[in-house]
Amino acid sequence: MLQVEMSASLRTVTGKGAMRQLRLQGKTPAVVYGGGAAAVPLALDSKVMMQQLLEIYRQNAVVTLKVEGDKERHVLLGEVQTDPVRDTLIHADFCEIDLQKPRCFNVPLVFTGVAKGVDFGGEMFVEHDSVAIEGLPLDIPDQCSLDVTELKIGDHLTLGSIQLPANLKLVSKADSVCVKVDKKIGK
Repeated sequence: MLQVEMSASLRTVTGKGAMRQLRLQGKTPAVVYGGGAAAVPLALDSKVMMQQLLEIYRQNAVVTLKVEGDKERHVLLGEVQTDPVRDTLIHADFCEIDLQKPRCFNVPLVFTGVAKGVDFGGEMFVEHDSVAIEGLPLDIPDQCSLDVTELKIGDHLTLGSIQLPANLKLVSKADSVCVKVDKKIGK
């Protein structure tokens, strides 16, 4: 799983006007939820945050928030709000997690090789492009690979074909077909 560090400072002001002033200063308001405590309002440098979000957005990533004047927090990126016209950050939500507690994550599937059936005129159909896996957050892989080179026309691979380390558990149905090779439909 990706790991990223971000610097933040505690935010004492709230309200629409105060948030506008914060954004004019180049800061993005954010909130950390969870961890069994009240929500923690934060302010992050917008330019740095935007660069880091481009690296991790829509991926499984543990963000280590180094909060000035407070403890370090391990979080997952929740919602990111952007201005639709100016494409600037408006607000971000983070969810605090325990790195020692197993969680379920959707991990993208990557298919490697060219199926033999495709070489003989077949077509490869992807039924699932991700798989649900449970484990400690830092043990979760960025992606799972499946080699499709041995698939002939009429063959398929199930989610149970994915080789996982012993400390991870497949949550998705193991007998679900994730990729298959069939005859081409139509011309």
